[in-house]
Amino acid sequence: MTLPARRHLPVQPAGTPVLDVTVPVHNEEQDLERCVRRLHEHLAGTFPYGFRITVADNASTDSTPLISARLAREIPEVRAFRLEEKGRGRALRTVWSASDAPVLAYMDVDLSTDLNALLPLVAPLISGHSDLAIGSRLARSSRVVRGAKREFISRAYNLILRGSLSARFSDAQCGFKAIRRDVAQRLLPMVEDTGWFFDTEMLVLAERAGLRIHEVPVDWVDDPASTVHIVSTAKDDFLGVWRVGRALAVGALPLDRLSRPFGDDPRDRQLPGVPGGLARQLVGFCVVGALSTLLYLALYALSRTVAGPQLANASALLVSTVANTAANRRLTFGVRGRDRAVRHQAQGLAVFAIGLALTSGSLAALGAAHAGAAHSTEVAVLVAANLAATVLRFLLFRAWVFPDRTPIHPAEPKGDAR
Repeated sequence: MTLPARRHLPVQPAGTPVLDVTVPVHNEEQDLERCVRRLHEHLAGTFPYGFRITVADNASTDSTPLISARLAREIPEVRAFRLEEKGRGRALRTVWSASDAPVLAYMDVDLSTDLNALLPLVAPLISGHSDLAIGSRLARSSRVVRGAKREFISRAYNLILRGSLSARFSDAQCGFKAIRRDVAQRLLPMVEDTGWFFDTEMLVLAERAGLRIHEVPVDWVDDPASTVHIVSTAKDDFLGVWRVGRALAVGALPLDRLSRPFGDDPRDRQLPGVPGGLARQLVGFCVVGALSTLLYLALYALSRTVAGPQLANASALLVSTVANTAANRRLTFGVRGRDRAVRHQAQGLAVFAIGLALTSGSLAALGAAHAGAAHSTEVAVLVAANLAATVLRFLLFRAWVFPDRTPIHPAEPKGDAR
């Protein structure tokens, strides 16, 4: 089952929390009370909905549990939650899974992020515009005070995410995020990490599933007393990038469970008889085709040093076609998961046979017309034949291998969508 269409949250009875802000802590006896009281004062004075502050203490060994329990007794909107194991991701997953608030957020206990960004962070989730929201220290209008070392690490990490996981969000590590509860119920069981990589994994899966992520530029001041261990955190992050990238590559994640039907805007609806996403598919197919052509030429040139032109062409075309089918399946036509993956590859091989006939026939014709043609001439003929095969491949992919099966979602009645 897919997620329901996003709707503006209905009006809640007075005092019912719309927002649950989690503050994960571990041995934070020095900053905890100051943070909670400052956050409560800000929400009580500026937030127009009911709210709750949840202190998620994960395995603190100092007086943090006592302070959080006392704050929960003194402030009605504060709740204390105790976990016996460490891990920020574990704390967030546990608290968010148990919360009844429709919007869930978290922030670091040091309050490095200016609290004036909190309402802009959660407003798109309340209105139904977005599924997740993140604070970004790397947005152009953000104002950030921190050392060169942390600045370099943050930017380098986000470049790695863009290059390896095709992430488009700008800041995965900022401790200032929010999510709708209906999305969290589906998304959190797919997130394996229990530590610092939790945020990144959650965002990557949400983005790959087509969920909408809202970014808020923030004012952020580095906490020089931060206890984050950069080396061990970086190691865990790289292992997480590898694990998530591998799972996405083999289609091991049921991301279709996170898809949403279109909303009420008639421009978003699929119309009978009107092809959907043709321009986007053409762009994606061209990009994948260009990359697979480069792969094909490289493989052909390598194979040609040890084999004849026909064998080199067949082996290079086979490998590049398998890669081309897998990339187009996921990136161009948006098919995820393992369902029909073998069938799609078989159909892709049938398309490969047609391409092989075109390219092999072109080589045979070249040999008949001009025996002993130069290697550069062979390559030119193969490029021309591949261009013709590419056009035919797109038409067959669109009409036969990956036909559009997106259901047409009629406008739903207005009201509380549950």
